[in-house]
Amino acid sequence: MQTMYQQMDAAELDAAISTLRSQVDAVKARGLALDMARGKPSPQQVDISRPMLDLIDSASDLHDGAVDCSNYGCFEGIPSARSLASEMLGVPAEQTLVLGSSSLLIEHDVCGQFWRCGTLGGEPWGSYAANHDGKTVKFLCPVPGYDRHFGISADLGIENVPVPMTGEGPDMDVVEAMVAADDSIKGMWCVPKYSNPTGETYSEQTVRRLATMKTAAADFRIFWDNAYCVHDLYDETDDLANIFDYTAGTEFEDRVVAFVSTSKITFPGAGVAFVGASPAVIAEVASSLKMGLISADKMNQLRHARFLPNLDAVRAHMKKHADFLRPRFEAVERKLSEGLGETGCATWTHPRGGYFVSFDGPAGSAKRVAALCAEMGVKLTPAGATWPGDDPLDTNIRIAPSYPAVEELEAALDVLVLAVKLVSSELAAEARA
Repeated sequence: MQTMYQQMDAAELDAAISTLRSQVDAVKARGLALDMARGKPSPQQVDISRPMLDLIDSASDLHDGAVDCSNYGCFEGIPSARSLASEMLGVPAEQTLVLGSSSLLIEHDVCGQFWRCGTLGGEPWGSYAANHDGKTVKFLCPVPGYDRHFGISADLGIENVPVPMTGEGPDMDVVEAMVAADDSIKGMWCVPKYSNPTGETYSEQTVRRLATMKTAAADFRIFWDNAYCVHDLYDETDDLANIFDYTAGTEFEDRVVAFVSTSKITFPGAGVAFVGASPAVIAEVASSLKMGLISADKMNQLRHARFLPNLDAVRAHMKKHADFLRPRFEAVERKLSEGLGETGCATWTHPRGGYFVSFDGPAGSAKRVAALCAEMGVKLTPAGATWPGDDPLDTNIRIAPSYPAVEELEAALDVLVLAVKLVSSELAAEARA
């Protein structure tokens, strides 16, 4: 599909570029300082959880059943927190661990453990190259995807291999063919509900195929980061199948390691994080982590368990978050539709939950758009961050609408629309020259 600028004659295109450059200069003169770089909750969202801070004081009973939360012990997590972990992860409570505030850190530690030690008797992933003629260990990375996931595997020396998203999750024909043929593919990153950044939720068929596909590597692991499992914007939600329903009691039982946290539910950086897996995998993960951890912050676990005693309470709490997030996502849809809907210059996703919108401009535009937005005072997630390495077509930008006030967000989106128009018109002129 051609952009509106590619359809203009030379005089029309020159005039359009001149007008757009004048508009850019006018925006620069305003001295804006707006940030849409990362998916942080707004201060108003964070305040929703302040009542949790009143649940424990100097007079409080600090026990959770028989567990004294003020002392050492209970590495696995207090019983009430493990019960909540069970509901959120979809595995029995005894197959969960409740740890610190960051699920990303747990993912880092588990991936590193498998790299150093292997998993369930398999060779350490870090020794694979030495034992297989220098062949590199690989992880599959659905794209566009989450940059911090890609950073964990890349930091270990794992080769990140992109696989395309389809609107219902990763392209399973591609995934199944790759994992069946190559035993150096040891893992795969997944954000299965309201994926970062596309906002899509894996279909039941995608979940089932991931759970049961044949893999050349017996120690293949799916890192199932269900970060947005309760982050719905509307009462009509996306449904995600429980992947453990397809693996429990089968030859694939050890395949999935699942993660979730309360970082975007209660306090970012001060929540609790959960990990769940098969009995065998959770036991080996616990055995390794115990070498460096007597117990996580059980006082924080107790606060959370009293504030959010079950999944119904979590969902009720998340409706309050949705009231803040929904107008922001609707502002993105409105501003992009008004500014770019008839131009042919962009496409974007229309998520019903999560924290991001995935935006694509013309080929070769994303880095130039991000740089131009920065010149006009709007900070975006770096172009290409949603790919391991560079975005090969240089089209994708992740929009993070959660933090700014709606008025600031609308101003930032106007800047983005202007940048996309100018870059698209300049690309059309360069192609014609």
